[in-house]
Amino acid sequence: LHAHPETALREVSTAAFVAEKLREMGLEVTEHIGVTGVVGTLRAGNGGKTVCLRADMDAITLQEKNDFSYKSDIDGVMHGCGHDGHTASLLGAAKLLSENRDFNGTIHFLFQPGEEPGKGARAMLEDGFLERFPMDEIYGLHNAPQLPGGTLGTCVGGFCSSEDNFKIVIRGQGAHASQPHMATDPLVIASQIILALQTIVSRNSDPLQTAVVSCAELFTDGGHNAIPG
Repeated sequence: LHAHPETALREVSTAAFVAEKLREMGLEVTEHIGVTGVVGTLRAGNGGKTVCLRADMDAITLQEKNDFSYKSDIDGVMHGCGHDGHTASLLGAAKLLSENRDFNGTIHFLFQPGEEPGKGARAMLEDGFLERFPMDEIYGLHNAPQLPGGTLGTCVGGFCSSEDNFKIVIRGQGAHASQPHMATDPLVIASQIILALQTIVSRNSDPLQTAVVSCAELFTDGGHNAIPG
């Protein structure tokens, strides 16, 4: 999985691999939910309760610079957020539970695409996931390499981020880099905005509440010797 990463909603080979493994375990398998989503279903006893266990499958657009036998073989794409580990963990849980069906009810193993851009869950919901696979509870986790192996970190209340996205468009006036007085430099304006946004956390949010503001990308139409517009 780590060697063959695929980005959001393009997890075709990953989804096929997951579906094949689930079938080998004897699970009922449903594919192509929300484009590339996969659900494996395992039943035991006659219980009416249903639990769902969830993992994500997509990688991110990042060049891997590690040097080991299973490093990414896709240029510019890698599992830098650990979703390969999530997928492997959920497959492991499915294998253990399929071999030791010491529960009474139904378990859905949900392999979700497109977590990174926030589109995969919506695609699955719009494809009727909750109606097709009703459940009483759903559980997910995120790897935390900073914790010792074999431990689980949790707390009461929220403990993971919920992402919102924003885009700010600055329209200035371009000029040659040697003539900044002829320009209205949008990069200087952007720099001031980026710094000012940090005061949302330091001066506007409650210190007892958790908040993060990150500016992750900056695009211009300038060049090495031209101030952008």
